[in-house]
Amino acid sequence: MSLYNQFNGRYDYLAIGNTLNAAENNLSTGFCDTLPASSATLNLSDDYNIIAAYLYWAGSGEGDLNIAVNNVDIQAEETYYVDYNDPNYGPLTYFSCFTNITTLILDQGNTSYEISNLDISQALANNPGYCGNRTNFAGWSIYVVYENNNLPLNQINLFQGLEIINRNVQEKNILLENVNVLDNQGAKIGFLTWEGDAALNYGESLFINNNLLSNPPLNPSDNAFNGTNSFTNSNTLYNCDIDYYNIQNYIAIGDTAVNIKLTTGDFNESGGFSADLIIINNIITVLNSQLPDATITLDNYALECGNRNIILTYTVHNANSTDVLPANTPITFYADNTNIGTTQTNSNLAIGTTESGSLQVTIPESLGQEFTIQAIVDDTGNGAGIVTELNETNNTSNPLAVALLTITNTTLPPLAGCDSGYNQTFFNLTAHLMDIEPNGAPFSFYTSLEDLQNNTFEIITPENFQNTTTPQTIYVKSPTQDCYQIFNFNVLVENCPPTIPQVFTPNNDGYNDWFNIQGLYHIFEHHKLLIYNRWGTLIFEGDNDTPWEGRANRGLNNQGDLLPVGTYFYVLYLNDPHYEKSITGWVYLNR
Repeated sequence: MSLYNQFNGRYDYLAIGNTLNAAENNLSTGFCDTLPASSATLNLSDDYNIIAAYLYWAGSGEGDLNIAVNNVDIQAEETYYVDYNDPNYGPLTYFSCFTNITTLILDQGNTSYEISNLDISQALANNPGYCGNRTNFAGWSIYVVYENNNLPLNQINLFQGLEIINRNVQEKNILLENVNVLDNQGAKIGFLTWEGDAALNYGESLFINNNLLSNPPLNPSDNAFNGTNSFTNSNTLYNCDIDYYNIQNYIAIGDTAVNIKLTTGDFNESGGFSADLIIINNIITVLNSQLPDATITLDNYALECGNRNIILTYTVHNANSTDVLPANTPITFYADNTNIGTTQTNSNLAIGTTESGSLQVTIPESLGQEFTIQAIVDDTGNGAGIVTELNETNNTSNPLAVALLTITNTTLPPLAGCDSGYNQTFFNLTAHLMDIEPNGAPFSFYTSLEDLQNNTFEIITPENFQNTTTPQTIYVKSPTQDCYQIFNFNVLVENCPPTIPQVFTPNNDGYNDWFNIQGLYHIFEHHKLLIYNRWGTLIFEGDNDTPWEGRANRGLNNQGDLLPVGTYFYVLYLNDPHYEKSITGWVYLNR
């Protein structure tokens, strides 16, 4: 027997139902069948609002899972089974089915409800034990939870399942938890049971918290399960009981559980042992209770690219409650059970209302990049609350699986370029884009990580970028759907082999007037250039500051005059560790 549903508000309930047995099976041993249909009338006051309606049907055998209510086909949503091992016939199975028919009851309202197509004939025919031991039965009941503004604030707990007592199991204890007794005035408990016989009351009793229940004359203390309906005072339900009892004197304020004990079995007048077979299908409690019931949902979250901050949005509910949830109710947020932030409600939440909010939290580095976040309302951060609630077990939110937006910084191979002078040159930075997987978004280039992160001082023409140092690190921002990735690489200026012309014309026409060796001056700044005439005489010695303009500065004829037209020979020492050998060749001086 477990809690199926809980209702909190100005609620109460009633139940209707009927049997499909023509008579009590223990007294009338001549029948082994059931009626094709039976009916009962629902008659609620006009000022009662139907909140929920549930249909139960039960009988002998493995079950008929499809029946009809006022010719509307109904299929079982839940099915329960119990077994009884009869000393003469062996194992016998009994079933109960349940379904929510709130929509049907709202549509049809106050009327007569007929149950049909509940057929257990095959089970009775296949196993003679049911009729042989007189446990052949079928029946049904509709439970209706309703609201009325004149009712006190109540908590209704509906427990359901299937439990059995009989000659083999003569006592059954059922503990009902998740109740909250704040005021015992008007408290009541109801039962839906099957197969009880008015004529089999040997050792039969019903206790609540060790107090014997009775409701005479309908339900005497030694015959609680006797085919009666407390709502209509009927005693002809034949093997079906729809009863309730006033229990305000048997529970105490502060109780959070109710203990129920049922017994059957004793010696009869002839000295033999007799016991009823009783099947408990549901138990319902109605307790006056004025308390809030805080719940919380995590609605969404927003991540910040590249850091561990998260903005959480949430909603606090006081829906299934009977009192106001006070302002300043604490809320704590957890990531993988680690406290990451606390806040509180801002205002009093009336019954059935909500309050939404948001909170920015920072995820500790120790939790890594992926984790699960949950929120707990009425939690001060150590698992303790400050508000007494109807239900203290539903304060935890839905879980949110979160993966932080991680920025990767990938180093690419360097991009080299030949020195154009003064350790500078021009680079086409986009040449490295082929090493980055395209995602359709534009790339942007920066000379510092700080500029990239702040979107400042972007390199406007990356196709023609001139370095300022060597090596110089370039940072590339590659946008993604939610964030971006970083790539970095160095641009390196290298001293490339110089290009030496084979002719120059020092005639002062402003064109090709000196021995202009491309890639030499202000690049190989420690070079030495030696020029020889055709007789092998050194006629010129130059360096980075002294280019050859066709004049001699060495030898006998070193007056600085222009040298004659002809072929001259050079020896070039670059004085660079990457170019240890000298470069030799000839050049033609012409005018």
